[in-house]
Amino acid sequence: MARKYHARLVNAKGMVDKAHQNKYAVGHFNINNLEWTKALLEVAQATNTPIILGVSEGANKYMGGFKVVEAMVTNLLDSLNITVPVALHLDHGQSVESCKAAIDAGFSSVMYDGSHHPFEENYKNTQEVIAYANAHEVSVEAEIGTIGGEEDGVIGAGEIGDPAEAKKMVDLGVSFLAAGIGNIHGPYPKGWKGLNFEALEKIQAAAQIGMVLHGGSGIPQEQVMKAISLGISKVNVNTELQIAFAAATRKYIEEGKDKPENGKGFDPRKLLHPGVEAIKETFSELTGWFGCKGKA
Repeated sequence: MARKYHARLVNAKGMVDKAHQNKYAVGHFNINNLEWTKALLEVAQATNTPIILGVSEGANKYMGGFKVVEAMVTNLLDSLNITVPVALHLDHGQSVESCKAAIDAGFSSVMYDGSHHPFEENYKNTQEVIAYANAHEVSVEAEIGTIGGEEDGVIGAGEIGDPAEAKKMVDLGVSFLAAGIGNIHGPYPKGWKGLNFEALEKIQAAAQIGMVLHGGSGIPQEQVMKAISLGISKVNVNTELQIAFAAATRKYIEEGKDKPENGKGFDPRKLLHPGVEAIKETFSELTGWFGCKGKA
């Protein structure tokens, strides 16, 4: 079978492999709408930075489905003349069927997240996803252990990944691997103990491929950079962009710039502009941490 994704998209394996070899991490940034996507593509192009656009199942449903998301992204790639490497990735695919549907719609990368199942079931389902993805040159991310917090209704207690399970997943043919190392989705609570670097070292020694840090928003810079030095090659960011977007939008409204008496500040193109700029600024700062800025 031939690849189904757009000529301007790439699968994420090459990006992550290169990052792993050179001790930096590619940024995976979740998208939620047109403004989000356009902002990220524009800033990635302006800074010559490779990017993975992540789409959760919840965001996919909100935006109208896999085909709508793929059409939005690929048409923006063409209209904005984006030349940096871009992967379109299903984040936390919760079933084999959803991974296949994303691939059929033209996504170039998928994550099957079976971490909430017993390992044997996770392994079997991941194997099925890999077989389907390989036929279309699509990269596959899997997960062992669990990421703490909640993502689209899936709640993880934050179990640490098992190195033996990591090795089995790598032997199965995953492109890159997520593992629980004390990280969580959403804002980090007071009293959070930090990343478990000992666990990361053991899992990386077993896996020997690029690993993924989910819940990257809110982890202190020094911990992110240390994790990258120990084998993290892809960092997922969602909450941090959402907070930056919300804060900039709130400031605009609190200053009354959206009121009719102050001109046409209520026009969504103006109303959303500060949030769009905040997304770009946050991207630029974080990709500097990750070491991927300018690496396209």
